[in-house]
Amino acid sequence: MRVAWITDPHLNHADLKAWEHFVASLRQESVDAMLITGDISEGPDVAFQLDRLASAFIGPIYFVLGNHDFYQSSVQAARRMAVDLCRKRANLTYLTDSFPVKMAPQVAIVGEDGWGDATVGDFERSPVVLADFQFIADFQSLMPDERKRKLQRFGQEAADRLQPKLVAAFKQSKVVAVATHVPPFREACWYQGRTTDDLWAPFFVCGQIGKVLEDSAAAFPNHEIVVFCGHTHHRGVARLRDNLTVVTGDAMYGKPQITGLLEISSSSCRWTWG
Repeated sequence: MRVAWITDPHLNHADLKAWEHFVASLRQESVDAMLITGDISEGPDVAFQLDRLASAFIGPIYFVLGNHDFYQSSVQAARRMAVDLCRKRANLTYLTDSFPVKMAPQVAIVGEDGWGDATVGDFERSPVVLADFQFIADFQSLMPDERKRKLQRFGQEAADRLQPKLVAAFKQSKVVAVATHVPPFREACWYQGRTTDDLWAPFFVCGQIGKVLEDSAAAFPNHEIVVFCGHTHHRGVARLRDNLTVVTGDAMYGKPQITGLLEISSSSCRWTWG
């Protein structure tokens, strides 16, 4: 199976020419499936863009949501929209709401949206104020200390959802691909060739998902975990353990593109940059 990995396409910023070029690239690469690691669009437009993708691409589309996908909405409402749309579109799968998907005899894929969960870095000293706090309903009325608790709660909920999926995937597969939006480790949070500092890390690393991944890799040393994420719009690869690799994809507003290509065989998941 040949899978096109796309991260942070921000399709609401793409004009018709950019959209047509993007769809043509999918056909040119002759991919069998698509994996999207969040920031598809914003608010109500997310459903439109996913529906448009499902019409333009006949293969399965696996996705998680990113922080921009919750803009002009709430987390619960956006996730409900995604679940409802997947019930109408057979080729759409929202991985945050799904059990492990078998891609090959020994390869499975799982997914979780993830959050910059304020568990890595120095939240209190950081001058960073995310647009999320203005545009996502869950944060709009919160004070800074309340925002931290909310971010940490969202991160814990994400980790709690992911952990049993990983266990289930390991029972049936030797290789597990994990799709998430926010880098789960500081070492995987890339920007212009460097990894993040203490001031940006609280908002760009999901430390609680990182802990689940590290614990799982240690508990299942004969299994391989490959994580695909985005959020930073810059690329890099981090090898956390012999059996745990995190690939962070780059992106550019207005130019949706194939971030990478996954070649899935019966017992391996290999990738190359797009």
